[in-house]
Formats: sequence, C-alpha cells, structure tokens
Amino acid sequence: MSPKHDAGSSPPAAAPPATATAPAPNPSPFAPTGQMRRDECADLLKLLSGVSRPLEDVVADFLARVPPERRLRFGCAIKFVLEDKMMFGLAERLIAFAMLHQGYSSQLANPFVPLLINAACDETSERPERVFLQLLLSSANGDNTKEILKQSAADYLKEPSYASQVLLPRDQLERQYSCNAVQPQTYTSSCTAATVRNVIPDPDVSQSFGDSLEISPAKPQRDNVVADLLQQTPLKGLSPPWIRPPPPRLEIIEGELHWLNLDNNHDLLWDGSMCADTSRGASIRDLVGRACKGPLVPAQQEQVISDLAKDWKLVYHCGMTPEKLPDLVEHNPLIAVDVLSKLINSPDMDSYFDILVHMEMSLHSMEVVNRLTTAVHLPAGFIHDYISNCIRSCQNIKDKYMQNRLVRLVCVFLQSLIRNKIINVEDLFIEVQAFCIAFSRIREAAGLFRLLKSLE
Repeated sequence: MSPKHDAGSSPPAAAPPATATAPAPNPSPFAPTGQMRRDECADLLKLLSGVSRPLEDVVADFLARVPPERRLRFGCAIKFVLEDKMMFGLAERLIAFAMLHQGYSSQLANPFVPLLINAACDETSERPERVFLQLLLSSANGDNTKEILKQSAADYLKEPSYASQVLLPRDQLERQYSCNAVQPQTYTSSCTAATVRNVIPDPDVSQSFGDSLEISPAKPQRDNVVADLLQQTPLKGLSPPWIRPPPPRLEIIEGELHWLNLDNNHDLLWDGSMCADTSRGASIRDLVGRACKGPLVPAQQEQVISDLAKDWKLVYHCGMTPEKLPDLVEHNPLIAVDVLSKLINSPDMDSYFDILVHMEMSLHSMEVVNRLTTAVHLPAGFIHDYISNCIRSCQNIKDKYMQNRLVRLVCVFLQSLIRNKIINVEDLFIEVQAFCIAFSRIREAAGLFRLLKSLE
C-alpha cells in the first residue's frame, strides 16, 4: 500500500471507534446537547480520514455506526468544523459534505441542505469542492449521485473533469429544494444573529496542517485539537448577554400597604450553661446504674429524687433505657416512679409502657403503676392492657399459694383504681367480673365483686 493510502486510512490519535456490529453506547442524558463525547469524536475523525475509500463506503459506515437519533449531533459537529476551512483538507471536506448530504433518507427533511447550498455558492471555496456539492445537489435522480459516491475523495480530486463543469446559480439550486425552506435560519433572535465565532485562528500558528493526502506529522496534533474543540466548546458560538433593565417602580396608590423593611439586627445571647460543672449528672448516672443492679440505701434514694426535683432534665442524662426498667422496678420502685413521671413526655415513653405491660407481674410493678396513676395522667389503653395482663398472669400460674397471693394483690390494686376513678369500670366490667367469679373463694375477689355490683 502506498503512503498516500496509509495517510487516508490511518486512525486519529483517539480511542478506537465501535464497529458496525457493536455500536457505541447511547449518549449520556447528562451530556450537553451541542458537544461531542470522546468516542463520538473518534468515530467522526475515523470516518473523515478515509480519503482513499469510496465515498459510498464511508457513508454506509456513517449510517451504520451512528443511529438516527445521534445524526443531528454529528451533523452539527461536522458543520462546526466545516466553517473553518483550515481544520481539514479538501478531500476530508468532501467526505464531510457527502455524509451531511446522505445522512437523511429524505433530502427534503435534511436540515443541512441550506449549509450545502451556501457552500456550493461560496466563491471563496475551491472549485473542486463547489463542483462536488453542486453535483450532489443538482442531480435530477440518484444515478449521478451514486456515480459520484462510487469514487473516493482522492480519486475525485485527481480527475480534471470538474474544471469544465458549469456552476449553477444559487436561485436555481434553492428552487430544487423549495419544500426545504431555510426555516432554521429564520427563527433567530437578535442575540443569536450577533453570535461570535468561538474558534479564532492563532496568527502565530500555521493555518494549514498539510495536505490530507500526504502523511503529515501535524495530522495527529490537528485531530487532538479538533477533538478537544468538539468536546469542550459550545457549537453555537458565544452569544452576547441579553441585558434587560429592571422596570420602573409603580407609584404608590393611596390606601396601598407599604413595604416594611424590618430591622434585622440581633444581639448575641450568651449560654450560661456552657462549660458548667456536669459532675451532678455523672453522680445521678452512677446512682441510677446501681439502682438497676440492687436496692439503694435510703440516703442514695433521696439524693436521686432530690437531684431530679432540682433539674428534671437530668433524667435524659442518667443512662436510663427501656431495657433497664424491669430491674429498676424490682429493686427500687420509688426511683422507677420518679424517673417515669419525669419521662412522661419523652418520645420513648411508649417503649417504657410496653415494657411495663409485658414484664412479669409483681407487687413492685403494681405499686409503680398504682403510684403513676396518681402522679401523672396515663393513657387509658396502657392501664387496660396492664389490667388484662395481670388477670392473665393470675389465671396461668400453677402454684396455688402464689396464685392466691397474686389474686389478692390484683383485687386490691383494682379496688384502688376504681375508688380513685382512674379507670372506667364499664370498659372492663365483663373481664373483671369474670375474674371475680373465677376466684370468688378468695375474700378480696368477693369484695371486688360487691364493689362492681354497687356501681351498676
């Protein structure tokens, strides 16, 4: 293979493009609409470098690699690089024009026809390029187009036949595409019309990267520059800001409310509790921890109750949790009553109630619940659940001595609740009456039954 052919088919210095059988992944929905991804730039530069391949093969690769929903993105990128004639050589520009012309199945729906017409009538362009475009645009049928596309861009430039070709005027070309009016260019605002080209040639850099048909050391550098421009530059150019002065304020109408600009100056408040002595909190935390393990002496109990009375917020720092409540109830019921009364508004109080309902029934647990009923307002549902648990515990115990003892305790507990009007007897009348009848042999149960009858 000759060096010329090697130069036309060598890939750019970029990531290898996907094949036709394994298309590139769909564009990310977060990528800017007008910019190209790295793999898309690699595909585009690979296609444009095939100056020795038949144009119809390059166009077929373009249609196979680029799905219809991405062709507009590629077309805008091609339009961007074609606006500066220094970016690509003449042969590569012919490939780009062929892809724009053949990228849509219906030429009437091709949004790049206005660009092709302008390039075909541009007197500053080279004659081979203008002849090539007019042959594409002015073909009455597809036969001439197919003949042109069977050649490679390099072979087309070697033929002198384009020198004798007659160039058609603009109006004749536009009449052939009358259905494809130049609509995209008519809907432009004044800011869009004043858009500045965002690629400016550097006067200190050579304006030519060399002939595209020859191997040039500047070609990889050119491809990298073009890829960077397509990935990082907005293809629409730099528009001037739309400066809109604020509208004038309306006159104040009589009777209209006036806008008040409130004074937003605030004074700093010093937190006097900062760096305060926390030893008292550590002391009560230690005493509550001991109370969950065993009975405290009266002096220690009084210290806990006194500290909580001075600062009830210490209850949130004493290390109490629902899991420790059964031990605290059994060892120190008075401290349990004081702690629970301080935690009555805590968001964790439902967990404490649940522990009380399901813990093993004892004299201390009933004492705690009985004292709580007179100290704070307890939910009716909790009291009913606790009474039902006490009744079930008495029914399920097997030891007759312990059963009789617990029944007496429950009866005394219920009588205290009824006399203090803490529970509504009607809500538990049937359940309590059945309990009294089942244990009517016990004197306290018989007394509770008579109390229920007197309330009917």
